[in-house]
Amino acid sequence: MKLTQTKYIVQDGVATIMLNRPDQLNAFTPTMRKELIWIFEQVDRDDQVRAAVVTGAGRAFCAGADLSSGGSTFNYEKHEGRKIRLSEHRDGGGQVALAIFSCRKPVIAAINGHAVGIGITLTLSMDMRIVAEDAKIGFVFARRGVVPEACSSWFLPRIVGMAKATEWVYTARIFKASDAADSGLFNYVVPRDQVLKKALKIAQEIAHNTSAVSVALAKALLWHGYSEPDPQAAHLAESRCFFWAGRQEDAKEGITSFLEKRPPRFTLKPSVDMPDFYPWWKETKV
Repeated sequence: MKLTQTKYIVQDGVATIMLNRPDQLNAFTPTMRKELIWIFEQVDRDDQVRAAVVTGAGRAFCAGADLSSGGSTFNYEKHEGRKIRLSEHRDGGGQVALAIFSCRKPVIAAINGHAVGIGITLTLSMDMRIVAEDAKIGFVFARRGVVPEACSSWFLPRIVGMAKATEWVYTARIFKASDAADSGLFNYVVPRDQVLKKALKIAQEIAHNTSAVSVALAKALLWHGYSEPDPQAAHLAESRCFFWAGRQEDAKEGITSFLEKRPPRFTLKPSVDMPDFYPWWKETKV
């Protein structure tokens, strides 16, 4: 796919994904949606990619949806010139969020500037968020006459708790990232010029030191553990994963490299070497 509103570069095991409409503060468009979905499909398939970092070009991360078409921006029937059944429509931000969520590689948001509306909800399905301390953040949907999207009604309460999520969503206020440093929304709040460096450092730590399959399984265990009814269910999933992993070459290499005091050389690939019970959370329950 020819990328016109994003950039995608893979180097040293890390994919850097850039929202690339700096003159429009990287405002989200249907074209950007299509490009991001395609990019995360590549990230998931490419075994050379061990982690991904998402950032914005220029002084903003993403200022939200592109509102240049005016008051009918979110009237999809008007844009398409046809009636759309309620059950037919799918939120574009949610489609990107699900592509990120289903990706087997860790995804880190390097929020280098303002992130409002989908600019912040887009990051909730990512695994970590590094943010500029002076960035403005806002779940502004109620002030635009719409509702949260990008699966944020599922992600946000799980990340920051229901009380904080309701405050931010109901007031739709804009706040500085530094004022939410202890909310759980961000892993690190740092000076603007340190955001990308910090995110890349974490991504490289993953790429250089860990088993790709171990990380993919751990990501699934952590995220899908949220939906388990009790710790017993998590125990069963962990037991299967640990039993399978313990018999693989990566486990042998991880232990041997530790005993020999050398960097590990893991060889398993998420594209072809996942256990046959993955994804276990999609199994038919009896």
